[in-house]
Amino acid sequence: MHHFQRFYSLTFLVILILTNSACADQEKLRFEAGTHYQVLTNPAKVIDPNKIEVMEVFWYGCSHCYTFEPLLDKWQAGLADDVVFAKTPAIWRDFMKLHANVYYTAEQLSLSRAGHDSIFALLAKNPRMSDQNKFADIFVQHGISRESFNQTLNSFGVMSKVSQSEKRVKKHYRVQGTPELIVNGKYRISGRMAGSQAQMLEVADYLIALERQEK
Repeated sequence: MHHFQRFYSLTFLVILILTNSACADQEKLRFEAGTHYQVLTNPAKVIDPNKIEVMEVFWYGCSHCYTFEPLLDKWQAGLADDVVFAKTPAIWRDFMKLHANVYYTAEQLSLSRAGHDSIFALLAKNPRMSDQNKFADIFVQHGISRESFNQTLNSFGVMSKVSQSEKRVKKHYRVQGTPELIVNGKYRISGRMAGSQAQMLEVADYLIALERQEK
């Protein structure tokens, strides 16, 4: 009887190992390059090489970017310490360069989340908005002086960040729309390829795990 118990125990263990192995293989094949995400041919440098970077390419005039915000907030709250999340504004039209300046101005002056929402709302009505005073009004409404806004908007620091962002998006990321996610400067995830915004984050989690294994 003891031999039979040992035999069945070993058989069960082998089946369990094979099942787990099959599940692991299925997980590896769950997301495929060229189908669910794109491998970038010209990878970009990351902000911190000691971290796994997830960069969102967004635009204030994009309604999909706005609806993505709550999902991103929840997902970002659960990120491990070895992952860093950042944003970069998309620029492929002249008026979008001003919007990028506004974003980095908001970042430098610590504009509240409500202030960012107000910018989204402003551009939802007129995506091509290029009136600097309209944006200044929003900053004033959220406790930042018009003078601080104007000085920061045209500062060397902000202009430099906009230039770097434009280079990243055009030369490295090669984005086709917004929002899109770039994982560690190597992989581009779009809603079209992933299937949905929620699925974009699942693909990002998969690629983060992939990068973690390589590190």
